[in-house]
Amino acid sequence: MIGDPNVRPSDDQSELNYSSSISEIFTQFETRSSGLTGDESARRVQKYGKNSLIKPRKKSIYIRFLANFTHLMAILLWVGGIVAFIAHMPQLGIAVWMVNLINGLFSFWQEFRAEKAADALVQLLPLHVRVIRDGITKNIEAEDLVPGDIMVLSEGDHISADGRLIEASELRIDQSTLTGESHPVKKVADPWYDSGFSKIEYPNLVFAGTSVASGTGLAVVIATGMNTEFGKVADLTQGIEEEKSPLQQEMVHVTRMVTIVAVSIGILFFFMLITLTSVTLASSFIFALGMIVAFVPEGLLPTVTLALARGSQRMAKRNALIKRLSAVETLGCTSVICTDKTGTLTQNEMTVQKIWIPGASFSVSGVGYNPEGTITPDEVNIDSGLLEDLHRLCVAGSLCSNARLIPPDHETDPWTILGDPTEAAILVASEKLGVHYEEENSQYPRIREFPFDSRRKLMSTLHLKNSDQILYLKGAPKSVLDLTSSFMKNSRLYPISEDIRSEIITVNDFFAEQGLRVLAIAMKEITDDDQIENSEDVEHNLIFLGLIAMMDPPRSEVSEAVKKCHHAQIRIIMITGDYGLTAKSIARKIGIITTDNPHIITGADLDQMNDEELKRHLTGEVIFARVSPEHKLKVVEILRETGQIVAVTGDGVNDAPALKKADIGVAMGITGTDVAKEAADMILTDDNFASIVNAIEEGRAVYSNIKKFTGYIFTSNTPEAVPFILFAFSKARIPLALDVMPILSIDLGTDLVPALALGSEPPEPGIMDKPPRNLKEHVITRSLLLRSYLWLGPIQSLAVMSAFFYQYWTNGYWGKIFDLPAEGPLYHSAVGMALAAVVTTQIGNVLAHRTERSSIRAAGLFSNKMVWLGIASELVIILIILYVPFFQTIIGTAPFPAQNWIFLFAWAPALLIAEEFRKGIMRMIERHKISSSSGGIS
Repeated sequence: MIGDPNVRPSDDQSELNYSSSISEIFTQFETRSSGLTGDESARRVQKYGKNSLIKPRKKSIYIRFLANFTHLMAILLWVGGIVAFIAHMPQLGIAVWMVNLINGLFSFWQEFRAEKAADALVQLLPLHVRVIRDGITKNIEAEDLVPGDIMVLSEGDHISADGRLIEASELRIDQSTLTGESHPVKKVADPWYDSGFSKIEYPNLVFAGTSVASGTGLAVVIATGMNTEFGKVADLTQGIEEEKSPLQQEMVHVTRMVTIVAVSIGILFFFMLITLTSVTLASSFIFALGMIVAFVPEGLLPTVTLALARGSQRMAKRNALIKRLSAVETLGCTSVICTDKTGTLTQNEMTVQKIWIPGASFSVSGVGYNPEGTITPDEVNIDSGLLEDLHRLCVAGSLCSNARLIPPDHETDPWTILGDPTEAAILVASEKLGVHYEEENSQYPRIREFPFDSRRKLMSTLHLKNSDQILYLKGAPKSVLDLTSSFMKNSRLYPISEDIRSEIITVNDFFAEQGLRVLAIAMKEITDDDQIENSEDVEHNLIFLGLIAMMDPPRSEVSEAVKKCHHAQIRIIMITGDYGLTAKSIARKIGIITTDNPHIITGADLDQMNDEELKRHLTGEVIFARVSPEHKLKVVEILRETGQIVAVTGDGVNDAPALKKADIGVAMGITGTDVAKEAADMILTDDNFASIVNAIEEGRAVYSNIKKFTGYIFTSNTPEAVPFILFAFSKARIPLALDVMPILSIDLGTDLVPALALGSEPPEPGIMDKPPRNLKEHVITRSLLLRSYLWLGPIQSLAVMSAFFYQYWTNGYWGKIFDLPAEGPLYHSAVGMALAAVVTTQIGNVLAHRTERSSIRAAGLFSNKMVWLGIASELVIILIILYVPFFQTIIGTAPFPAQNWIFLFAWAPALLIAEEFRKGIMRMIERHKISSSSGGIS
């Protein structure tokens, strides 16, 4: 028995000598081939704790709920409601509070999502595990595993802890949850002496959260719980706090600015009223409150929230599901996309593209696992003997394979595979030539396999051929060449010379430079007299057949998406677990890389690199290859430190920390793990890079639309404020055309749907030809305020006040503006006219705000049907306010003669005409500047 049961293993579970022999491993972890005893395991549970992930403390749901009702704008509205009750205006107080409640509830409902990333991680760990204890194989709770336990592994098992293999028979592990790479990894129990690997790459280690694809094995547990590589990923993910998005930060700025302006104007008018008029102190206070209400766009926050929701719906139609509303606009700010390669830029379907045999080369058409396509010679005339050589190579490649093709159940379903994608690609290519695995296997049944291992870098299979045997072998070209003594050409054998070896290596290097993965195929016929005990007995004096070159092809639409990013000045950085040359080839093929010598930085390079060095490398074209979760997170952190808005793609557990840290985490909907989806802000339903670019385009449109409806809403502030100004400066001799309740009916009633319709405007042409917006640029700009308050606002104010006086003048008060009744049916009908004038002029206003620079004709007058729905809604609302007695009483309106609508609708196009004139002048100035800068050459 090895190990003293009274002595506990080292406190440090993470230290492991990869080159240790099995006996040294037993000594190091104080265990034995018969496993731990029950008493030992109980003591170690006390020492190391349960084999489970620690869940972080979550912020109370009540605190998250209350946060939606305690931000600056909400506080302003709560106070406004209290003041309204004090001023004996309960209807105003209730209305303002209802705004707060509805907006807060809606925001909470949209943003609420429990922190499920840790829960999703836990679900990947199995509940039970088989171990050897007291010399007996038994099932135990996975959380009771301790360092020193011996796990029993077989096909289909989920691995519960990190372990060092002590036995392995044809063992392949699916490590995609940790590496993001889909192909199973061959594992061995032998000591490993090369230290130039990341921990996950060591072939004699297995890890929690992964699974056994095939084979069997035994492993000594070396780390449990949060000390596993899986636990470290969970710890990284849990340790990242959510930060405010650019839009959330911008809305804080907008709220602050609006609050300062509104309160300042309210205070100013309060002092004007008590000094310039005979209005009582209480009435002055109410009027000041009215001014604050007029300048606080109560409908802005609900409209922003609804516009984001509308944007997320449009994105969903373009295969991007948004989980967090504020992420919609953040996409529009994105300046860097850090993207995976496999499945995002590529199709995640390994495909043979080239086959080379001595004397000929062939191109293979078709993409993916659907065996449709052809294998055609690159030369015009080719001997029949070379075609026989090609057929022989495909037979050898197919039979020396463990993968299987799965045909679709229905016509619309894709072909799928079981097993290694590389082997599946060979099967697909063989099918295209008419070589069918089932037929060949029945003719040459397999009797033995020598599985691939990282030392030999090849695998071989023995098959019966009549009374003899035949060996088929595939592997790394240089490893296969070392075992060959002859080659096949035109169905004849020739001894392999140095010239032929050099030619084969040259072809291999040419394929590799193109980013193709190359395998060599060889064979050997064996007589009954040969004794075969192990692979060394038979893997020599082989016949070289040829090379098969394959790759995971880029998605067809990605190149165009990459071009869009370049036009939009968005950088793309590939971060992959694959090899650097393969990544470089794909990046160049789709246009991510345009220079001759981009930086290729490996995980090992990153370990030796400080932050300043990394920042320097990030200024140029760079690819990150063979990286770990910590490396990916580091790259994201450094990019954000330099002021970039970063979108990160990912599908595995290993991507969760970077997805959560990024400004926009983008998870794959098809191949992504639940952990990645929970950590992300957006999920791609088609796993396609092009969908990210589409989402960025929609995000930019959302920000542009927010500016549009903010300008639309602010424009109506001026006609809401002007009646108070005239009332104050006339010393209360001009009646108040719009009181607080009519103003509130505009902000929360008639304006809401048209503003939301502006939030539904599709992206304007050229929106992806501009750089990402500067985060220092605000929604409320000087030009927006000038246009709203000093251009469109005064025109609308003129229309509103003329409508107010028009009602008096048509009732016998012509020429009188200082002796007009300020109460009674006539006054209330005049208020109704003023309110209706706001609505009719807002029709032209909403059409004017549909474009920033171009004419409404370019956008199409009827292209956004929701705008016309918004116009119809505001007309319905104003009719209800004017003609339904219940609302007349609440708002303070009365009906007016039907013919007055002619006067009101005559003002409807005023703002549109004014804006078309202004935009025409602006376009003329821009054309003149362009003409001047080009020396007058058009």
